[in-house]
Amino acid sequence: MDEKFSYSKAFEELQMILDELEGGNIEVDKLSSKVKRASELIKLCREKLKKTELEIKEIIKEFKEEKAE
Repeated sequence: MDEKFSYSKAFEELQMILDELEGGNIEVDKLSSKVKRASELIKLCREKLKKTELEIKEIIKEFKEEKAE
């Protein structure tokens, strides 16, 4: 996955794909590629959320350690 691809852009693209699917505005020939792309975007978003969560936990841990000193 492209690290320069932001969460908000991935989420925006995913929303566009979902809108197409829900609206029935997608050709059958493109359906599988759209679903595959949506799956990739979901994975990217999950990875970014997990990475952000770990970074925040580390920051909080460091803050608590500094405060305890």
